[in-house]
Amino acid sequence: MLVTSPQDIEGATKAAECVVETHRRLAKFLREGQTLAEVDRFVANTLDDLHAPSCFLGYHIKGLPPFPSHSCLSVNDCIVHGTHEMSTRRLQRGDLFSIDIGVQHAGWIGDAAWTYAILERDKLSTALMEAGKESLRRGIAALQPGRPLLDFAKAVQGHVERECKFALVRGLGGHGYGKDLHAPPYISNVVPSYPGEWPEAYKSVRVGMLVAIEPMLAVSTSETKQVDRQWPIVTADGCLSVHYEADVLIQESGPVNLTAGLFDLPDVVG
Repeated sequence: MLVTSPQDIEGATKAAECVVETHRRLAKFLREGQTLAEVDRFVANTLDDLHAPSCFLGYHIKGLPPFPSHSCLSVNDCIVHGTHEMSTRRLQRGDLFSIDIGVQHAGWIGDAAWTYAILERDKLSTALMEAGKESLRRGIAALQPGRPLLDFAKAVQGHVERECKFALVRGLGGHGYGKDLHAPPYISNVVPSYPGEWPEAYKSVRVGMLVAIEPMLAVSTSETKQVDRQWPIVTADGCLSVHYEADVLIQESGPVNLTAGLFDLPDVVG
């Protein structure tokens, strides 16, 4: 769908702001020693307060059980789709904690992720987080009306893999959204390596598009694994990963980051 009317733009903007506000509250709440269940319960209570229920809870993909959590809670080598059920381990100093929040608000979806370090971060974690945030900035700037979606992948991959020497996860990427959580187009974080790998790569960025773009980075591998057909996707070699996601509306003047407030969040919490 193309979002161009003032009323629809306002609806999408408010849903995105619910996600940002949830992250703001999370950044103040997160502490060493918490369990994933405690964090997910806080997210659930926050979304209830904002009248923006989770669009993740109960989400179903063929071959997987309904998603059991209000948020995606991914620690260290877990890239995406972590659940509150996957571990009773408590958050520890130095953990990298990626939290993906998806909401429904007045008929519109908001969907964005951010990564936090618990209490402290070492040089490697700092570099990985900074690469993720900068790749998101560059990717957003590349989403110019009339240009191919491929420009986004070129900007993200050029920064992460060429400049920073980290790895972008293959097989996962961003997507269109609006009143549904997932919609065309698929937006890869890497340029296609063979014809047909990413059929939408040369489709033009259009005014009114709503896209959730989400670089997923790992220290040393682009490969993933999934255990026992459950939700969490982890790095194949157990290395650290981060996940950053923004909601972007394409207007005639260029891309507008509806979740720009995430960049004001602290990197280190607790």
